[in-house]
Amino acid sequence: MDEMYTLPIEIVEVSPRDGLQNEPTQISTNDKISLIEGAIEAGVRRIEVTSFVNPRAVPQMADADDVCARLPERGDVTYIGLVMNQRGADRALATGRIDQLGAVCVSTDTFAMANQGQTSDGSVQAAKSIIESAKSAGKTAQATIAASFGCPFEGEVAEDRVVAMAKELVKSGPVEIALADTIGVGNPAHVARLVSKVKDVIGSLPVRVHFHNTRGTGLANVWAAIGAGASSVDASIGGLGGCPFAPGAAGNVATEDVVYMLERAQIATGLDLNSLIQTNAWLGKIMQKELPAMVAKSGGFPVPSNQNKEVA
Repeated sequence: MDEMYTLPIEIVEVSPRDGLQNEPTQISTNDKISLIEGAIEAGVRRIEVTSFVNPRAVPQMADADDVCARLPERGDVTYIGLVMNQRGADRALATGRIDQLGAVCVSTDTFAMANQGQTSDGSVQAAKSIIESAKSAGKTAQATIAASFGCPFEGEVAEDRVVAMAKELVKSGPVEIALADTIGVGNPAHVARLVSKVKDVIGSLPVRVHFHNTRGTGLANVWAAIGAGASSVDASIGGLGGCPFAPGAAGNVATEDVVYMLERAQIATGLDLNSLIQTNAWLGKIMQKELPAMVAKSGGFPVPSNQNKEVA
């Protein structure tokens, strides 16, 4: 565990896509761009900006092309477009603004059919084709295994199934493999075990993790994943998030909470917590509700001297 204190952890900001996709209130393109700019201002350098899906299925992402057209010109930021099939991949590449394709495959047949209209094995083959398309276009791609820790329809997912999927995905040359706890059922012991097993079969490729805090274990799972060797963590400003096709899926781990935990443990993230808290306050007004993130409610620590208050 001591080794991880010397390694920086990359935070991949997913609020513009996963954070907003399941929200009933339609968010304007202007506000999505402002959210992306807020993440960049805080130091984020890899952002999942949108998804290229059927707008009838996910209305919040109907402006994917417009979002891409208005992305800030930043040579130091990697913009990710989530895609579920070849049509989505072609759309993302056609924008000329997406640097990296995010392919998704699903661990179970029932969820894969609900999410992508194909079997689990079919989703793996589709992901491999997407990765090849990105490489042919001079871009990079990564693959996420959804429902790695449990399925909303089939329940427990065998660890060997997820490991076998990761081993197959590597053949197409992704830049990383991500394990997603889509419905927030993971626990730290399971997370540490599965991250370790996947690392054993994918060689030098990095492991990224994506946790939902549905049952309150999100931060503990982040900690366990890093201890097992994960090098990147998906997080969402404010803790927003959810999947339209996964019953019961709730918010992602909050970027502010993850950054606070890691930085206090002397694990560098490169992000500015105060800037994230400010963006949280702005986003709460846009969403017209209090956001789930905890650190934004209490503030960081130590508290600046000019913010100290008398306590009884």
